[in-house]
Amino acid sequence: MNHSQLKAFHAVARENSFTRAAAALRVSQPTLSGHVKALEEGYGVSLFQRGGRRVELTEFGKSLFAITQGYFASEVEALQLLSTAKGLLRGRLRIGADSPYNVVPLIAAFSRRFPSVQRSIFFGNSKEVLGNLFARKSDIAILPEIAADERLHIIPYRHDRLVIFTHRGHAWSRRKSIRLHEIADQTMIMREEGSSTRAVFEKALEENNVEPKNTLEMGSREAVRESVAAGLGIGIVCESEFGHDMRLHRLPVRDARLAIVEYITCLAENRNDAVVSTFFDIVRETA
Repeated sequence: MNHSQLKAFHAVARENSFTRAAAALRVSQPTLSGHVKALEEGYGVSLFQRGGRRVELTEFGKSLFAITQGYFASEVEALQLLSTAKGLLRGRLRIGADSPYNVVPLIAAFSRRFPSVQRSIFFGNSKEVLGNLFARKSDIAILPEIAADERLHIIPYRHDRLVIFTHRGHAWSRRKSIRLHEIADQTMIMREEGSSTRAVFEKALEENNVEPKNTLEMGSREAVRESVAAGLGIGIVCESEFGHDMRLHRLPVRDARLAIVEYITCLAENRNDAVVSTFFDIVRETA
């Protein structure tokens, strides 16, 4: 059995594409196609039904893929054990996050331990971050309120809550808390659709039959903060992300459940990847 041929088959089966599989293995597409063809001809089998941009596994191909998933997962585990034992972990780690507040301390801890791993971070709203994970543009996603999905490996990282914040000249700037119904008289500065923070807050408003007087939508967390500081309205933010901006005043909402949980997730099939699983180990230590 030729290991390269089997690896090529496994990559195409996993990616449902010869193009993406070639990119993942960092080989040319003709080389990859040649390995798969040689495997099929060598054993007299048909592994894929080819048509259009996608490729579909034959019944025989599905049976082989079920075996190669376990085979290559064991290979990854072996490499991970050998690499981490001597501190030789290498590769790349691409992280998507909805905020720098949760990811930066984790990246710092990871970098101190494994400086040879290349690291990159993408920031966006929760919908964008999760979309990049499914598109394999990132290896790990950090975001709140992830729905259960068999395609994902998910662990909780941090419990938090949403709080209202105002500018220092606002009528509420001397108060210690508010009730949710009071928001009905305010202009609310909100993140764009796709933000988990916004989704959790809007659910609480709906459950309590509260609607802000006006809503102003902003495309980033920074834009929301600057708009509130300028007196355009009030905002909502995770308490851990409020920071120490002296222009702003934080107000818990005392009569509404605004709890939120941050999660770390990766594609279930990648959970045993050496770099990814090592990052999860650091998350568990930190959490």
